[in-house]
Amino acid sequence: MRKYFEVFWTAFKLGCTSFGGPSAHLSYFYDTYVQRKQWLNDKAYANIVTLSQFLPGPASSQVGIAIGLAKAGLFGGILSFLGFTLPSAVILLLFSLFFVQEDYGLSLLHSLKLVAVAIVIHAVIGMGKSFVTESKEKIVTLLALAGVLLIDNAWSHIIVIAGSGILSYMLFRDSAITREGERFKLALSKRLGAACLIIYIGLLALLPIMSQLTKWQWLDWFERFYRAGALVFGGGHVVLPLLEREFVATDIMTEASFFAGYGLTQAVPGPLFTFATYIGADIGGLFGAVLATVAIFLPAFLLIIGALPFWLQFSQNPKLGAIVKGMNAAVVGILLATLFDPLWVTTVLTTKDFIVVSILFSLLMFWKKPSWLVVLLGIVMGFVSTL
Repeated sequence: MRKYFEVFWTAFKLGCTSFGGPSAHLSYFYDTYVQRKQWLNDKAYANIVTLSQFLPGPASSQVGIAIGLAKAGLFGGILSFLGFTLPSAVILLLFSLFFVQEDYGLSLLHSLKLVAVAIVIHAVIGMGKSFVTESKEKIVTLLALAGVLLIDNAWSHIIVIAGSGILSYMLFRDSAITREGERFKLALSKRLGAACLIIYIGLLALLPIMSQLTKWQWLDWFERFYRAGALVFGGGHVVLPLLEREFVATDIMTEASFFAGYGLTQAVPGPLFTFATYIGADIGGLFGAVLATVAIFLPAFLLIIGALPFWLQFSQNPKLGAIVKGMNAAVVGILLATLFDPLWVTTVLTTKDFIVVSILFSLLMFWKKPSWLVVLLGIVMGFVSTL
């Protein structure tokens, strides 16, 4: 029981303090799970992050689920998901039911984005030291950085990681690739993985047909949310406009209500996919909120459980290790690109902002202060910087 509680409580604290979107979440995870708790090492974490970049859905949630799976099995994966998701889901549910309004505090949002900048810088430095140690790896990282910024679409991460894998095979195939010290044990069979992938595809194909045949409203909503979670690459920032087309353009909810929730979603911690909780509550009350949350995150569960057993075998194959090595280096480049755009260019706008980010980064890097304390200080300092 203690193991399960630790998985849930650790994820819950991250769900309460992880601001700034998917890339910032991965940075919080790295600081907590790798550097502080040491549940897995750098290489294992890099492999999970690389896989999450390939899969549609919420990348940070999938990484959290994978870590929970490794720590405490299937139930641990569920608890890790619940802990990370509940804080933002509850906030958005309450907001939809009782406090819908458009004034959600731009100063607070700006403060939290400043915290996210410092967190991502800290994580990129730490991950860079572990994943980018050779000159060839540095080349892959820089090319990935340039690729993401220049391609600039929802498929950019997949294109860049796939291209980095091919390039890395050519660069590193004659090198000795070792997996020594990679700590990641998974008690999931390939049979279970294959079954989850079949269910994922089956639901994607059958839900639209069932919805049309039955004309059940709740099934139509479930299908819309499931499809959004199953097919969207690029994380929460991409799924938000897709949900607008599904629910505002079809007159299921009003534009004013949608954008009120859209704004708050940018300011709450945890996965941006919990915006579905807000929409579900708006159109169907508490039942709608639960249905929407389950539907939009279900593909992430099925995909990560389905893909992990095969991915771990792939990444541990000495002949294919060069590909994974380059992909891990590319992830650092992707995080660097995200640090620049959208985080830095939309957040660090004044000299005061730069000073705040520098102080917060120093607290993390040199004084080793915990993330939750940096978040609280960042909120206060961010408000001061706007005066």
